[in-house]
Amino acid sequence: MATVILLRHARSTANGSGVLAGRTPKVSLDDSGTKQAAKLVERLADVPVAAIVASPLLRCKQTVGPLAAAKGLQVVTDARLSEVDYGEWTGRKLSALGKEPLWRVVQQHPSAAVFPGGEGLASVQARAVAAIRAHDARITEEHGAHAVWIACSHGDVIKSVLADALGQHLDSFQRIVVDPASLSVVRYTDTRPFVLRTNDNGGDLASIVPPKPKKGAAKKGASDAVVGGSTGK
Repeated sequence: MATVILLRHARSTANGSGVLAGRTPKVSLDDSGTKQAAKLVERLADVPVAAIVASPLLRCKQTVGPLAAAKGLQVVTDARLSEVDYGEWTGRKLSALGKEPLWRVVQQHPSAAVFPGGEGLASVQARAVAAIRAHDARITEEHGAHAVWIACSHGDVIKSVLADALGQHLDSFQRIVVDPASLSVVRYTDTRPFVLRTNDNGGDLASIVPPKPKKGAAKKGASDAVVGGSTGK
């Protein structure tokens, strides 16, 4: 299967505002976020990106816009990668939400959390993982198992996908940190995923690109972990 780079959107005008933006329309990148999006072009210059899929929200489309232009790719949007529907919590101050009884559930038992008038975090994970796996299978079919692609989404959505890839219960997903414009990398196989990076904010990404298979070479068990650990490249 292919390798997916899970990209959280760059810093937005809502980040740091103390308000839960959720799916509020027209939340755009701030000045720092615009610079982060531009830096992605340089950072991924040596990575042969085969496809870009993004949440339909503006901040995600703005994050991948410069990269898509540089790679000559069209951005495919998928509502299944959209931000959590926080329902009645949308637009409220985090300081006030922290006093709600549901806040403790979100923090300590997120699999049981359902936002009033919105969706549950378990449903978020189900839709996001299904989307990632479907696009991964499609891109593998179109470009081969050595392909690398990007999925640009939101913090809690990416954390839920990483929890699934790590074999963790959703109740542990709050232990995962995903910063704006950070990259997390997962390589799926027929039997299990491998998590190559989490919350990566800098550095060379060349090592995540799998080598193209050589003609006539014996096929190794792609789902097998290296005993003793990876030897690197």
